[in-house]
Amino acid sequence: MRLKDKVAIITGAGSGQGKAAAKLFAAEGAKVIIAEWNEQNGKSVEDEINFEGQESLFFQTDVSNEDNIIALVEEVMDRYGRIDIVFNNAGVGFSSRSKYKMASLIETPQRDWNDILSINLNGVYLLSKHVLPIMQKQNYGSIINNSSLNGIVGVPGADAYSAAKGGVVALTRVMAVDYGKYNIRVNCICPGAIDTPMIADVLKNEAFSKAFTSNPLRRVGKPEEIAYAALFLASDESSYITGLIMPVDGGIAAQ
Repeated sequence: MRLKDKVAIITGAGSGQGKAAAKLFAAEGAKVIIAEWNEQNGKSVEDEINFEGQESLFFQTDVSNEDNIIALVEEVMDRYGRIDIVFNNAGVGFSSRSKYKMASLIETPQRDWNDILSINLNGVYLLSKHVLPIMQKQNYGSIINNSSLNGIVGVPGADAYSAAKGGVVALTRVMAVDYGKYNIRVNCICPGAIDTPMIADVLKNEAFSKAFTSNPLRRVGKPEEIAYAALFLASDESSYITGLIMPVDGGIAAQ
């Protein structure tokens, strides 16, 4: 029960890494808010958690819409009166290729560039913007931002995604410096290839699969492995850690 009675918002909690974190946080005693755009997925995770006798609340959320974020935060405060943990996990990537072009800089349409950054970077900014004043008053909080290996090393072929994820890394550092005096910790996870719906299609491609497993551990990661990293950073076990940029990538960043 490492998160007993903590109130945690997890964005993009309807599938993949966010779903794994929502279920783990709830099992560790947190009251979990499933901030998810896909209504079917979000309600399904809510039902799974509540069926286990734990507490969760689904709130349909567009992280790129400030009015929607304000409504989310107000709902959580009305219900619980505090926000202890935020896991800024929501994002679009390879699984959204039918909607957004994942390509080099010169091949990326400006509209797609703007939309990808609006979700993957602005989403972190907006929720943090409206949660930080609450955490300041509490003199307590843990914010975990989910970036990517693309945010710390050069990975060609999805330049808008990489730019957004690099921005998340930089934003994490400055937030950690700015808000440490309020006992608010801000850390960042940089996942490598994780076996989720985001990369399920490209994993079927032999060349991509080979690239994704070219790390020292010779495999892709599991969503639960990101969830456990987030759990550590959310819990008081990491109470002297802030500004950390943590690769969870099978060791590829060390090569």
